[in-house]
Amino acid sequence: MRYLPLSDADREAMFARIGVDGIDDLFADVPRAAWRDELVDLPRARSELEVERLLSRMAGRNVSAGSAPFFVGAGAYRHHVPASVDHLIQRSEFLTSYTPYQPEITQGTLQMLFEFQTQVAELTGMEVANASMYDGSTGTGEAVLMAHRLTRREKAVLAGNLHPQYRAVVENLAHMGGHEVVTLPPVPVGEDDVLALIDDDTSCVVVQTPDVFGHLVDLRPIAEKAHAHGALLIAVFTEAVSLGLVESPGAMGADIVVGEGQSIGNGLNFGGPYVGLFATRSKFVRQMPGRLAGQTVDAEGRRGFVLTLSTREQHIRREKATSNICTNSGLCALAFSIHMTLLGAAGLKKLARINHASAVKLAKALAAVPGVEILNHAYFNEFTIRVPKNAAAVVEALAQKGVLGGVPVARLFRQNGHDDLMIAAATEINTDDDRAAYAAALQEVLA
Repeated sequence: MRYLPLSDADREAMFARIGVDGIDDLFADVPRAAWRDELVDLPRARSELEVERLLSRMAGRNVSAGSAPFFVGAGAYRHHVPASVDHLIQRSEFLTSYTPYQPEITQGTLQMLFEFQTQVAELTGMEVANASMYDGSTGTGEAVLMAHRLTRREKAVLAGNLHPQYRAVVENLAHMGGHEVVTLPPVPVGEDDVLALIDDDTSCVVVQTPDVFGHLVDLRPIAEKAHAHGALLIAVFTEAVSLGLVESPGAMGADIVVGEGQSIGNGLNFGGPYVGLFATRSKFVRQMPGRLAGQTVDAEGRRGFVLTLSTREQHIRREKATSNICTNSGLCALAFSIHMTLLGAAGLKKLARINHASAVKLAKALAAVPGVEILNHAYFNEFTIRVPKNAAAVVEALAQKGVLGGVPVARLFRQNGHDDLMIAAATEINTDDDRAAYAAALQEVLA
């Protein structure tokens, strides 16, 4: 393919056709503070070979997840993914397939989605699950919109310890839809008072467990008060492996359960693509967003699969749709389902126990470092620590010593301070040597 750059006359003709004066008018909705006044620090022109060398040198300045002890979490987690998962998802019938517009022809894809839905429903303790969402954050936004439809109310209450990126998606949708959102401030230590905000105008309460700081939350009293006021409880998770050990949200009274499935079958992948998990109670199924694969029999009585209840923008009028997200994360859902099948129920529980044990060992090692305080009394594989220095600077210093130590809380909650807090996660990939290296490096950095 040839590269034919546009001339100035070409650009002027395009601007005139769409009715703008110049290129800056196309970015009018971007806040001026986010604009760059100068070019990025890259050379203007180089040969292909020179570009490859330059970018390779730049990439070499990064500390990759697999090259150092890794304790980063806060919504995306590094777990071991069996080689068989990647091998199977690269089969051509899976790798090249897309949205089943004539779904009954793609029986293999529909069966896979049916099995995936079954796994998600059992994992979350719910009665029905869809064929996946884009990711956990957009799934949370869709869950709130679903609650508004079911309750005919438009006020969502968000717990302070909900992941701020999930909260941002909900707030963005609320702003565009004219809905009300009440958000509590983050509470790194203790519990936020979400119960006090539930009233007869509340559509739903959104609570994450384990929350962004790693605290485990008992959903029962929240569900009880929400239901007493005719509201729904939306339970959110970012670490799917936790559901192998902690009590399921469905068992604690959640009406909608949504979260991120990246931890199972999917690598970090530079931040995506990921797979959103979405489950609810069967009585709410007609308002559930996304696709739903169902099992049936054909005219000859043979088992078959169909796409059912697809009340989406692609199939009906946009304003009547349950979702305007027009796809699901099929390949990532397949990877999730394969890994779950390989683990089985016993394997998932064992994996979860290993994760928790790894976090307990890490917490003990870090607590022994002078000046370090563990803020969590109960956690799964992630917790928050207080350090006697700026946490962002500590994380950078740890990286210089070859340890990826976590996420500064101030990076997530920019407007709330907490400059001395950082979130660390431990999984089955961490060894005793990794934990010892972290503790030793942290002690040096804080000395």
